[in-house]
Amino acid sequence: MTIIFIDADACPVKEETKKVANRFGLKTILVSNGGIRPSNDAMIEIVVVAKGADVADDWIEAKIAKNDIVITQDILLASRCLDKSALAVGVNGKEFTNENIGIKLAMRDLNQHLRETGEGGSYNKAFSNKDRSNFLQNLDLMVRRVL
Repeated sequence: MTIIFIDADACPVKEETKKVANRFGLKTILVSNGGIRPSNDAMIEIVVVAKGADVADDWIEAKIAKNDIVITQDILLASRCLDKSALAVGVNGKEFTNENIGIKLAMRDLNQHLRETGEGGSYNKAFSNKDRSNFLQNLDLMVRRVL
C-alpha cells in the first residue's frame, strides 16, 4: 500500500496532503525535528527525529519504498527517493522525475556556489494560492497513478 511521507519541517501543504490522503485512505507520515502537534487520526503518524542536518531525510530514505510518495522541497531527498522508485513532489505541485532531477540538482549546486562566492541572491518566490492549488491537483493525479 502506498504511503505518503511529508518532509514536514516548514512544509506549507500538510493539511492539503492530509485531505488527499484521507480521500484515498492512505497512511501519511510527517517527519520532522519537532514542533508538530499529535493527530487523533489513525492514518496520520508523526515521527520526530533528532535535530541535525539530513536526519529527517535519512529517516525518510530508509523507510520509503516503491510507489510511495514524498512531499519535499529538498532536491537531494527527492533524488534519493526517486532512486528507490518512489515518487516526489514539491510543495508547489511540481513533480520531481528521473527526467528533470539531474538539471534540478545541477541548478541547486550552481546556486549554492553563487551564494558562497557572494554572486547569488537568496530570493525565493513567495508561496501562493496558485502553488497550493497546483499541489492539490498534482498530488491527486500522482496518487491515482500509483493506485
